[in-house]
Amino acid sequence: MVSKTRISDGNSTVLPAEIRKALNLGPGDILQWQHAEGIITIRPRRKETIQSITGIVSCGGDAVADKRRSQSGDP
Repeated sequence: MVSKTRISDGNSTVLPAEIRKALNLGPGDILQWQHAEGIITIRPRRKETIQSITGIVSCGGDAVADKRRSQSGDP
């Protein structure tokens, strides 16, 4: 799916409705932006759930690294 948006005078843009609906995104959701070699990648950041939070606590290991990995959306 390819969509186009325009950057406003205030440097804002709009998430196209078809993408928002396909990914079930809404107010309060966080989009993570990355830039590398002239390419911008935008992806939703995973929402925290009770399961992911308890999984961090119960798995042991480095809790800080686990939290960073969870927040970045990496498995």
